[in-house]
Amino acid sequence: MALLRNKDIAKLGDKDRENKLKDLRFELVRAGVTANKAGAKTKEIKRAISRLITFNKSGKEALKNK
Repeated sequence: MALLRNKDIAKLGDKDRENKLKDLRFELVRAGVTANKAGAKTKEIKRAISRLITFNKSGKEALKNK
């Protein structure tokens, strides 16, 4: 899995971000099964999930302020 950067997240639409978030959560569960082998991978997935959630929250707040 490649790194998920903020500029890449900004290019995604709302539906795409939701789908990406679901995919990442599923991938986190799969990586948890093989936790001994994929310690760094789970950390990267968690960071990507938190970036998506943060971007979604900040985007909604920015729309409310306008």
